[in-house]
Amino acid sequence: MEVLCAKRNKLPGVQLIEIEVVVDQEGVLRDCRVLGHAGAGKAGADIVCAAVSVLMRSALKALSGRKGIRVRGGAPEPGFLWMEADYTAEGREFLSAAGVFLTEGLGSVAEEFPDYCRLNIHTERRT
Repeated sequence: MEVLCAKRNKLPGVQLIEIEVVVDQEGVLRDCRVLGHAGAGKAGADIVCAAVSVLMRSALKALSGRKGIRVRGGAPEPGFLWMEADYTAEGREFLSAAGVFLTEGLGSVAEEFPDYCRLNIHTERRT
């Protein structure tokens, strides 16, 4: 497990966005789950929540309908976004690039706002 940002000197009552990303053995994005609220601003004006939401929603839109990639995801309730991806050889390169863009973006948010956002990246275990 690689932890890009795990600073936990939170004040009482301050919330945190937890992001879990899973990549396969080649480093290609397979799963991303975002849970929580940052609490870095008022509802509707929280820059941390906005940044994470835009990155996740943009990745879902960019991957949807792309040949060789099957992506599923959504936001079933406030404070929870998820995405899973499968791919064929035809979609591998695009999914790999999109995954790098997503994880770099989420990592930047976690580095910039360590009291409000934590990102963990795991490698999928082969069965």
